Amino acid sequence: MTIHPAETIEVELTILMRRFLAATTNKKVGNLDRSAYLLLHQISSYGSAGVKALAEEFHLDMSTISRQTAALEQKGYVYRIPDPQDGRAYSLQITEFGAKELASNKQVRFELVMELLQEWSLDDQMKFGELLSKFNRTFLE
Repeated sequence: MTIHPAETIEVELTILMRRFLAATTNKKVGNLDRSAYLLLHQISSYGSAGVKALAEEFHLDMSTISRQTAALEQKGYVYRIPDPQDGRAYSLQITEFGAKELASNKQVRFELVMELLQEWSLDDQMKFGELLSKFNRTFLE
């Protein structure tokens, strides 16, 4: 019986997500959970963003993103920038404190990945990174 490559990829992705989440939860990564890390990374990398744009980017309900960004704001990681055209609308910008927390979390995650890849050749690491990027882009197409 031949197993389709998509079946192997599905199972391996599930295992990867579980193990990476466990590894970053069990180690002291800081105060950022996965959603906070991703939201701060998005805002830090691409500039201020509104709740609607963030919801579209992560394919989540606006209510979910609103709740998550409210928590980020409450912790001092982001602040609101009012929209001059629409008094009800706003964008979120990362604070200096949020940027420091993100950088700290990112460094711990980077070190974990480097440790996991220490036996891999640079060529294999590059190929894996390229394939993961390609796979993630397919969600946007």
